[in-house]
Amino acid sequence: MTITAETSIGSVAAEHPLATRVFARHGIDFCCGGGLPLSDACAARGVELDLVLAEIDCEIATSASDEVRWDDEPLADLIEHIVHDFHEPLREELPRLAGMAKKVYAVHREKDPERLGEILEKIQGLRTELEAHMMKEEQVLFPMILAGRGPMAIGPVSVMEAEHAHAGDMLSRLRQLTDQYLPPENACNTWRALWAGLEDLEHQLHVHIHLENNILFPRALRS
Repeated sequence: MTITAETSIGSVAAEHPLATRVFARHGIDFCCGGGLPLSDACAARGVELDLVLAEIDCEIATSASDEVRWDDEPLADLIEHIVHDFHEPLREELPRLAGMAKKVYAVHREKDPERLGEILEKIQGLRTELEAHMMKEEQVLFPMILAGRGPMAIGPVSVMEAEHAHAGDMLSRLRQLTDQYLPPENACNTWRALWAGLEDLEHQLHVHIHLENNILFPRALRS
């Protein structure tokens, strides 16, 4: 694949998985914003296009070549990967993060009640939405795809994409509320662990949503 200024972010991420490291480094949305041309995405972030292209080339040239190309793998294997490596860990991580957020709010709310309160609200909301979202995928959409009825799934796919976009908005707000996940100097261990957990959640969800929006859904709809 020759990457140009007009190549979509999602296409680059699908065909060159290592490029997602570069996109994450520069805050370029490669999941919900996967349809944007690379030039537009770079301009939106104030990043030089040539710099991003050079970093992508470097990642590809200097990293091991065993990165899985999920756009080449069977849909059943991709769905298994999504459920096993993203859905199942999320079902453990979301309650853990919600528990830490409750503890931080209960102990430290007098220091910043409005912000800590909104962080708790966002995490609880994200947990509720994602748990329902994953259940709908596993009980409705994924079985349709596995049964060979992917082209008939345009309605469920549209709903899932809209829910992905809303989750992305909530993650962006959490990044803003946490000062880019930089804890205050006087933050306790739980507070620091919460910020670190949220940053990892953001990364994992970006990859997760990318696999669905940019690879699984398009392939299923045209299968």
